[in-house]
Amino acid sequence: MLDDRIAAAEQGENPTVLARMTTGWAVMGDTQHLPGYSLLLYAGRADHLTDLSRAERAAFLSDMAILGEAVETVCAARDSGFARLNYEILGNAWPHLHAHVHPRYTWEPEEFRRTPVYGCTARNEKLPATA
Repeated sequence: MLDDRIAAAEQGENPTVLARMTTGWAVMGDTQHLPGYSLLLYAGRADHLTDLSRAERAAFLSDMAILGEAVETVCAARDSGFARLNYEILGNAWPHLHAHVHPRYTWEPEEFRRTPVYGCTARNEKLPATA
């Protein structure tokens, strides 16, 4: 695990980096609960979305949407079971502003399709890697 993900990204030492965005770093999730799980890590110092000015907040949310569009494009092209994206800004485990982009698939077990991704993983359920 990287101790300082932002510094590692800035130094070219974070192997999960996909791209540098306007407000932060697009990265692959350490654990791919579902294929394509990605995050946007804010490059400045902020714990909450409301810590940002309105202009910076809009830029961060725009970056999140752009990352989502890229994830959607790739996942839909690679997996016919791609259904939608879920976006989350939590911060419970890591007190630094970041956004989660979760692709969702039609091949997920029925009981998990309408729950957050962490709902099935918290119960140690294994989701199929691909359809």
